[in-house]
Amino acid sequence: MALSARQAADQAGEGDHVIGWKLDRAQRKELLQQFPPLYGNPDADHVTLRTGAAEDSGLPEEILGEIVGRADDGSGVEAMAVAIGGTTERPGGGTYHITWSLGPGRKAQESNHVLAAAGWTAIDLPMPVKLIPSCWQRKA
Repeated sequence: MALSARQAADQAGEGDHVIGWKLDRAQRKELLQQFPPLYGNPDADHVTLRTGAAEDSGLPEEILGEIVGRADDGSGVEAMAVAIGGTTERPGGGTYHITWSLGPGRKAQESNHVLAAAGWTAIDLPMPVKLIPSCWQRKA
């Protein structure tokens, strides 16, 4: 069976969109109070499922997750590990997470490297998080 142009672009990761979940804005404020950011630039915006997707790829079905851990590289990147559907492992590799806060000159994408290099530390009590299935354009 031949792939459509959209399906082929998705498989190759050539699309310019991100598929995942945005955080509920009201809950985001509560979460930032519950877990005060370690660095001066709070992010706490989304959880990525897949990058390089076409805009019409379709959205994930899950709408609930749990913050289960925290990662900090000690020099400006803080992330929260998130379990979705009972796992923290993204289907394409990596860890489901929320970039929580950043120091000067640091970028949200660096959370992936921090989690891959050092992992994350479990928090005492997992925190439920509302997830809003979303698609947005990837930043250059």
